[in-house]
Amino acid sequence: MSALLVARDLTIPGRLEPLSLQAGGGQLVGLIGPNGSGKTSLLHALAAIPPSSGEAAIGGEAVRAADTNRRQKLFSFLPASRDVTWPLLARDFIALALPRRSDWAYLAERLDLAPLLDRRMDQLSTGERTRIMIARALAPNPDLLLLDEPIANLDPYWQLQILSELKERAHSGGKAIIMAIHDLKAALEWSDRILLMDAGKLAADGSPGELLKSGVIEKIFRVSLIEPRPVGRRSSP
Repeated sequence: MSALLVARDLTIPGRLEPLSLQAGGGQLVGLIGPNGSGKTSLLHALAAIPPSSGEAAIGGEAVRAADTNRRQKLFSFLPASRDVTWPLLARDFIALALPRRSDWAYLAERLDLAPLLDRRMDQLSTGERTRIMIARALAPNPDLLLLDEPIANLDPYWQLQILSELKERAHSGGKAIIMAIHDLKAALEWSDRILLMDAGKLAADGSPGELLKSGVIEKIFRVSLIEPRPVGRRSSP
């Protein structure tokens, strides 16, 4: 698989140790790690957000050298924060990320956005804002998606819908998607590849099966991934 994303020596002082990686189109990559392990820092560095340094190229184009319009085509970045204080209608919030007259009707239907589009962003619930912000990230149809906790604040139905949409875009659309995610079960079930961060370093990189077999996830998270049997009182014979 050819590399769509090539990153070298990504660094954020005190938060991210020098890190290099590649990702091919058609991959849904789960980015996991304990709190403070460097997941968000890695996404920031890939998006060339200050104070990061290093090089990231998408399809051979350097992210740092691309202007704003070109960056919208190369990648989208979904931040972890869902706070939006602008009194913008949801449809206008999405449109800000798009060229004029772009058609995102499919996306509005897929994410059931019609009831939300004419409401103000600062008056939506956190879960509703999350769906609108995800739509804004997806709408330009970029080559790379950098998503920080895309299923946070969503109910179970929308978590599954969003993960299904991301999987389809990766596999059928040839996109590279890197999503930071706290839900280990969802990460292992939906991801084609796992990047495991620990203390600002890339601790492991491989398929979910490989990382599970190695035991590195359990070691770093200090939890067992084997669900215990429910304990109940035996009925009398």
